[in-house]
Amino acid sequence: MSYELDPLPYDYDALEPHISEQVLEWHHDTHHQGYVNGWNSAEETLEANREDHDFSSSAGAIRDVTHNSSGHILHDLFWQNMSPEGGDEPEGDLADRIEEDFGSYEAWKGEFEAAAGSASGWALLVYDTFSNQLRNVVVDNHDEGAVWGGHPILALDVWEHSYYHDYGPARGEFVDNFFEVVDWDEPSTRYEQAVELFE
Repeated sequence: MSYELDPLPYDYDALEPHISEQVLEWHHDTHHQGYVNGWNSAEETLEANREDHDFSSSAGAIRDVTHNSSGHILHDLFWQNMSPEGGDEPEGDLADRIEEDFGSYEAWKGEFEAAAGSASGWALLVYDTFSNQLRNVVVDNHDEGAVWGGHPILALDVWEHSYYHDYGPARGEFVDNFFEVVDWDEPSTRYEQAVELFE
């Protein structure tokens, strides 16, 4: 099986002024494409090793699958979490669950921003199937710090390539502007699917 990079679900300039056309073009077409290429290359290595019964490079290839597949999946989620029509707060079941698990939307947002400020990679809102609750998670390098059984609901990429061109070192300003383009319809659907499967 070969993995491919899907096009953005909106035009490259659709999220301006919050995220520039240049950043989206670099981030999607070059950076995200690199994870897709890395995943495919690692899978090819593993397949060749199995055929040759030579597993000397398999451990590294397995790590490459983990790293690159996580990078691809989280970037795909990141693009889907945003839209030109975003910027509102969540509604319906997800809004109710955020209030139940965090006390209020403001409490969730403050904790999520703290995660985004400390991450070397990603801040995620996940549905934790083991504990049956929503949880904010700091994930470094795509795959360090993830919660087993955690299904991502909302993803924010805070690697420097996501914001330095537009905001310089002002990561907090980028995080604030992320909330101007979050489209909660997609995370709400993802949450409902996870709950339906695991509750």
